[in-house]
Amino acid sequence: MKSLFSLALASAWNRRATLGLMAISIALSVMLLLGVEQLRTQARDSFSQSISGTDLVAGARTSPIQLMLYAVFRLGDATHNIRWASFEAMAAHPSVAWAVPISLGDSHRGFAVIGTTSAYFEHFRYGDRRLLAFAAGKPFTDIFDAVIGADVAAKLGYQVGDRIVLNHGAKGIGLTEHADKPFTVSGILKRTGLPVDRSVHVGLEAIEAIHLDWQGGAPMPGVSIPAEYVRKFDLAPKEITAALIGLKSRAGVFQMQRFINQYKGEPLLAVLPGVALDELWSIVSIVEQSLLAISVLVVAVGLSGLVAVVLAGLGERRRELAILRSVGAGPRVVFLLLAIEGLMVVMAGALLGVLGLTVLSLFAAPVLEAHLGISLAAGMLSAASWQLLLLVMITGFLVSLIPGYRAYRLSLTDGLTPRL
Repeated sequence: MKSLFSLALASAWNRRATLGLMAISIALSVMLLLGVEQLRTQARDSFSQSISGTDLVAGARTSPIQLMLYAVFRLGDATHNIRWASFEAMAAHPSVAWAVPISLGDSHRGFAVIGTTSAYFEHFRYGDRRLLAFAAGKPFTDIFDAVIGADVAAKLGYQVGDRIVLNHGAKGIGLTEHADKPFTVSGILKRTGLPVDRSVHVGLEAIEAIHLDWQGGAPMPGVSIPAEYVRKFDLAPKEITAALIGLKSRAGVFQMQRFINQYKGEPLLAVLPGVALDELWSIVSIVEQSLLAISVLVVAVGLSGLVAVVLAGLGERRRELAILRSVGAGPRVVFLLLAIEGLMVVMAGALLGVLGLTVLSLFAAPVLEAHLGISLAAGMLSAASWQLLLLVMITGFLVSLIPGYRAYRLSLTDGLTPRL
């Protein structure tokens, strides 16, 4: 058997140019397959960790997915707001360690504006329980301070100290600007790859301040309260959109969820972020499955090309196979020789693909984390990736049996007198 492997290696080396191209083709196919699998796995993990360390997300009663969409991803609108008194009741519950209010509804040049408190920067976590970090500046301390995400700063060219004007409404422009109450950028957050990057964060008092002279979604005629006078008014929030809640012990999560869902003051809903995000991912998972299917087809094309090349070369190798028969090699030896050659090419391509993916991931991991928030474990394949790689090699061996069987039949037919 050892001599057979040596013979197969020598035969493959003699046709190294053709088989080398096939190995490169398989390597690229394997890189694509494993790369898509790695990205799919890491993207799902990053998606499920869009908000971590938060035990419950509470808001007005609606579907869990809709609540997560507007509270976490800033997509869509809330059906109703919840009263500030309801938030205080949730925050005062003995099981609650911290609670962060969120108020949505305004925007700035297409980016969502989030009204919250300083607790947002202390307790909001993402990924592997990482806290938000500042690339420049600091959290808001004044009523008209604003903390912007990385995308807002990059696309609009803002720096700490710049003045910005908020718009009324999620897509407010033109006459709906709160031009009489401009904000100052006090901080810029580091990129997270989350909706945080596309958000402008202000205090809850600021949300109340810019709407002092508004009623029913429009400015009150003849009423204008300058920014310097807003502190004379009661700026305590009356309503918020949602709340992020952290518990003292996760053992009480279902008890707290039941307390919120059965709250008598108004209809509320509390969802477990992980459960809701998994449900949301199941809706969009058709995309990842389609990408994986395309990658599998690419690998299938690469293996089919290998079979086609080896079969096409059999006509030129009939004399070689006949000589092998003349020195005592039986049809089974010829069969194994061709099968081993094909397996060698597949293994070489697979190993090259893994090596190429490892090198590529070393360079791509920082870029993916910086721009997409996907933490790619550079140089490490997941268990699913190893299973796919093993499946590719097994499939490659099986398809290599096709030219081996063809050579076996030819050797039986030609014997020692091959047709020239």
